[in-house]
Amino acid sequence: MASLVSAGLLVTGFVSGCGKSGVQAPPPPDVQVVTVEQRDVPVTREWVGSLDGSVNAQIRAQVSGYLVRQNYREGSAVAKGDPLFEIDTRPFESALAQANGQLAQAQAQAEKAALDVKRYTPLAQDKAISQEELDDAVQAELAGKAQVASAQAAVDQAKLNLAFAHIVSPIDGIAGLVQAQIGDLVGPATGVLTTVSTVDPIKAYFPISEQAYLEFRRREPDAPSIPQGTRFQLVLSDGTVYPAAGEFFAIDRQVDGNTGTLRVAALFPNPQGLLRPGQFARVRAVVNVEKDALLVPTRALTELQGSYQLVTVDAANHAHLVGVKVGETFGPLSVVRGLRPGDRVVVEGIQKVKEDAVVNPLPYSAAAAVK
Repeated sequence: MASLVSAGLLVTGFVSGCGKSGVQAPPPPDVQVVTVEQRDVPVTREWVGSLDGSVNAQIRAQVSGYLVRQNYREGSAVAKGDPLFEIDTRPFESALAQANGQLAQAQAQAEKAALDVKRYTPLAQDKAISQEELDDAVQAELAGKAQVASAQAAVDQAKLNLAFAHIVSPIDGIAGLVQAQIGDLVGPATGVLTTVSTVDPIKAYFPISEQAYLEFRRREPDAPSIPQGTRFQLVLSDGTVYPAAGEFFAIDRQVDGNTGTLRVAALFPNPQGLLRPGQFARVRAVVNVEKDALLVPTRALTELQGSYQLVTVDAANHAHLVGVKVGETFGPLSVVRGLRPGDRVVVEGIQKVKEDAVVNPLPYSAAAAVK
């Protein structure tokens, strides 16, 4: 009887043991994957720039005198030739009248000398006067003509000074704030009265590195500097993109020894006057197109001590850790090297997988990942 009980317990234990060994293994973890995308992508660069007028005319007094009138409203648009300031004209009018009087006197003396030569010439031929007297008359006539020329130059200078008393804008543009007051004694040494800037178009200045310049030149060795036709975007300080594109204007002749950069100027249309000199903005341009680039979501990449890795899934749904090189970033995507078109890359669930483990690949949903 005891042996039967023992046998029963052994059978019961075996059956129980068989039940434990039959527990099913956990299913493969779910991961979200994308297929590596291959296409041409534009390579964009961005620089910090500042705006300035395409022409900036510093308005100065060219003659000395008291400022008696301001003829424009500060910050307003002015046209070429519009009056800006007026200096007291009375001293210049007086100088002009004096110069005209000296010119008339010189002309009268010159006419008398010419008459003397005309009268002395036949007398000298008849020996009625000496040749010396005729020579003196001829020299007096030449001196009279020189005095007339000198007096005429003085008149012209007096007229010019009188014109300089009326200060006008040399260009079309926006006139700035006044740096002098009515009644001030102004002159060539008193500094700038105001500045007029042409702001349509307006210039954007920005520095590019020497390496970027060499890259441009190697791609287009026949181009004078930055490739012609390069279009620029302007990102304003509030983050908005200026609607009109700019075009390359010029590049400086030399590299700045302190910064190792070259100064570049681009022109932007500014018909509404939104852009003003002194504004800061970011200048952006497509500098190259990378052909047949391989793109993956940036969040699929893991950085470890300066190296990048990601997880791929093969045809048998086995996960593999792959090292890659990362290039440009375009929004949520990054260019990678080290993969092949059509490879499947894990974007979500990377922490669930191990090398060569079987996974359950599902299509990647960016919306679901955000949630």
